[in-house]
Amino acid sequence: MRKTFLIALVLASSLTNAQKLKNEKGSFAVLKNESSVNVSFNYDHLKLLKENYTEEEYISRRKSELNEKEKGNGDVWVSKWKGAKDGIWEPKFIELLLKTVKNITFKENNSDATYTLIVDAVWIYPGWDVYMMKQPAKVTTKIKLVETANPSNVLYEVDAIDAPGDQFGSNFSNELRVGEGFAKTAKTLGKKINKDIK
Repeated sequence: MRKTFLIALVLASSLTNAQKLKNEKGSFAVLKNESSVNVSFNYDHLKLLKENYTEEEYISRRKSELNEKEKGNGDVWVSKWKGAKDGIWEPKFIELLLKTVKNITFKENNSDATYTLIVDAVWIYPGWDVYMMKQPAKVTTKIKLVETANPSNVLYEVDAIDAPGDQFGSNFSNELRVGEGFAKTAKTLGKKINKDIK
């Protein structure tokens, strides 16, 4: 019985940590002799939840829900959500990329770099956490490696589907859970870069 439970736990854990890379084209091999890469984030195509709300729709609905429960809570949450991109998601992504890929510096606004990694956030499910029960966030991005001076020259592209965003223990912040999804994407991508530049 205990053995069966442990096997089920390991399987559930591996499924939670799985991320699919689909529609891969090209390679990161051009980065083999590069010391730095520019990183750019885009949210213009972002949809949220299974309903595929635009970000504007999602913010409006969530703000109203939270303000109904406790006056002013929704307004506070809007500030947290809007600050999460610069304050959590993007730093988490870059941090994990730097940890995973050695000898290449990844940073934003690095216009001197020959190549730019574009991270286009296309779908986010923030997940939820209610003490004993929780659902991890999911982050789907379209990743492209392009020439900085000529962005129409795409060297690599992939759809990174449903990166799970979760931490051990409780995590009641939607923004932090989503940040973990960005971190997972960077880790998966970093492994791919390492493989291509060997």
